[in-house]
Amino acid sequence: QVQLEESGGGLVQPGGSLRLSCAASRRTFSNYHMGWFRQAPGKAREFVGAIYRNGGVTLYADSVKGRFTISRDNDKNTVYLQMNRLKPEDTAVYFCAADHRWPVTMTSDYWGQGTQVTVSS
Repeated sequence: QVQLEESGGGLVQPGGSLRLSCAASRRTFSNYHMGWFRQAPGKAREFVGAIYRNGGVTLYADSVKGRFTISRDNDKNTVYLQMNRLKPEDTAVYFCAADHRWPVTMTSDYWGQGTQVTVSS
């Protein structure tokens, strides 16, 4: 069992930046691949990006490529999502997920409760 807790969401102006964090409860965090997903009001949850358990491989959705960066610190059991050049269409609840399988998908085993990101002037 892995418990995940996201933090770092908030209100930001278009063009601004935010860094989300996802802290995991288990010391075996390094055994899990990690993913970020988001869900906007009235829309389905969608993939944002994922990072391999050792941090050596990352994947991104086309909509965020070049603006968002995923990283992880296995010593701190934490994965990060650095979001730059934010757009109003990035407004959503952001979730992290953990999975033994690669790539991390919507069927992942473990999910956080989500953190709200609102991009608005």
